[in-house]
Amino acid sequence: MRTKTERAVNLVVLLALCTAAAGCDGDKDDREARAREVAEAWEGSKAADVWGAGYYPMGDVIQPPAGGFHGDADKRAHATGKFVLRGELPTTRRKDGQVRWESGGSLTLPLTDARTAYESVARGGGDEPRLTVTAVKPGEMTLPTSRGPATVPAWLFSLEGYDTPLKRAALAPSKLPVPPVKPVGDTPTDELAPLGRLVEVARDGRSVTVMANHGSCDDGPAVDVLETSDGVVLSAYAVGTKDGPCTADLRHEELTVRLDRPVGDRILLDAYTGRPVPYGQPNQPSASWS
Repeated sequence: MRTKTERAVNLVVLLALCTAAAGCDGDKDDREARAREVAEAWEGSKAADVWGAGYYPMGDVIQPPAGGFHGDADKRAHATGKFVLRGELPTTRRKDGQVRWESGGSLTLPLTDARTAYESVARGGGDEPRLTVTAVKPGEMTLPTSRGPATVPAWLFSLEGYDTPLKRAALAPSKLPVPPVKPVGDTPTDELAPLGRLVEVARDGRSVTVMANHGSCDDGPAVDVLETSDGVVLSAYAVGTKDGPCTADLRHEELTVRLDRPVGDRILLDAYTGRPVPYGQPNQPSASWS
């Protein structure tokens, strides 16, 4: 299992007491029961039907130029949203665009205009280092979704110094369904904890990488998995929790969870929230859905 520890940018340096017993790694039976409750609630539900018919990106809706950015300064400018626009943004009379799935099927959704798309990319203003947008035009891009790979309308941003454009999907995701099961209440983190976000699904679909949260009074997070024909339920929890005072730091680790078979069109669910695991970017609002 690949792990990568990433401290939260803003650490809340407060004293807190660990509520779980020392050395307790959580109640596996309770986690399994909750995972089955979530799986059974979603199976055949209206929420599952809505999810199966919708457009939910499971990968970046902002894609860098082919080959990536040239250096650390450009990577940093992209990560912090430092762009400057040279020229005018185009207008379009089209109000709708179409998602086309590789496996078949399509869905028509409202188009995002060029200004809204640009503002979602250029979140940080034009301070140095920055990337210069020289032209913007409509086009297409392919990205992973909850229903497999799909081709969607996109805005193509030509960048100074690059031969290929940065792409931004021009369709907003479908509205999330109302979950058929409620989230758990206050629960010790060594029993169950909410997942941070989905990082990626492997190309072969046989593993998923998620961002799991934990604190400074434990040895890190772990994730159990329950697979059914319709869903994959992920149960996150902290291991090695300890008694006594500790700082209330929020820490994150990427955990890769192996599956018995490819995800396919099964729903990735968080046992704690009872909702689909959200896809998004660290330290910024989700560019896809949440």
